[in-house]
Amino acid sequence: MSTPERDIEAVLDESGPDYDSFSYERPTAGHQGEVFFVTLEVAGESYEIVVKFEAGDQNFALEPFLHDFVADRTEVPVPRILVFNESPDLDVDPYFVTERIRGNNLAEALGALDSTTRENVIRHAGRTLGDMHAGIQFEGFGRLALDEGRLIVDEFNWDWGQYFSEITRGYVDRLDNTPFSDLQKRATAAIERSVAHIESTAPPKLVHDDYRPANMLFDPTQDAPITAVLDWQFALAGEAEYHIARTEFLFIDPSYQDAETRAGLREQLYDGYRTHCEFEPDEGFERRRPIYYVSTLIWRMLGFEAAFGEVSDLAQSRAEIRYRQQFDRLLERLPDS
Repeated sequence: MSTPERDIEAVLDESGPDYDSFSYERPTAGHQGEVFFVTLEVAGESYEIVVKFEAGDQNFALEPFLHDFVADRTEVPVPRILVFNESPDLDVDPYFVTERIRGNNLAEALGALDSTTRENVIRHAGRTLGDMHAGIQFEGFGRLALDEGRLIVDEFNWDWGQYFSEITRGYVDRLDNTPFSDLQKRATAAIERSVAHIESTAPPKLVHDDYRPANMLFDPTQDAPITAVLDWQFALAGEAEYHIARTEFLFIDPSYQDAETRAGLREQLYDGYRTHCEFEPDEGFERRRPIYYVSTLIWRMLGFEAAFGEVSDLAQSRAEIRYRQQFDRLLERLPDS
């Protein structure tokens, strides 16, 4: 019978060093798949690694590939891959092993940070985003995939507006059997009337597409406080503005109610981004931003039950109300066709 201890032991026996003992713990937030922090005791010394398993994902090899691909081309803090085994000899799921990067999960701490640290974190998030976009670009838009070990753009599309529309309609379709299934018709109508405003303004860039605080480690004592960007399996070749707006929504809006605070943090994000790339939020971006926000909110709705499944019914109800209020407000901001 598979258990975390048994599976980690199998990985260590197959791919690890000789060790005296090991212990493990699960991270408290973020991460797709089964992830474990593992401490090895070897000849009186302690060594820390991260083991990630993934079952049923045919594109699992993409994530460890991107760890090294991004690390070789940018300064984005990505843990290096130590071992990747897509077809283990032992009876465990495909896995990879990375170095352990020290830091706390950013999602658990962002709301409690003092203003100076919070601004530094947001600025570093922007700088890291700009580093991705400056260092890596593609010929067309689509999901990233591997073809015989080579990075390709799958679902290839020359038209960003068309591809973005397909992504967002896919999110809406998946609202079936969620607490927000009743919003599907309104969401579809909103996308139909506003998607014509979406256009490509630059070459396709590397888009993490799960670039949010829960997938980051940070150390508030460092000048560059984000110590690791994790979970790259949903990466795509996309429009830089989309990635910027999506990051604003996941880091800033609607987390902070005060308009002046939001505006200040957005400027910190842009300031960091400009370290690597030019960016000015012109009228076109202001018009497209709420469309990207709506898409991101619908994407968040898909993970609502996983995110709030273990909280009280009252807390879950309040969170659902917040999501619905955000949805209503954003639809009012959408540009007409």
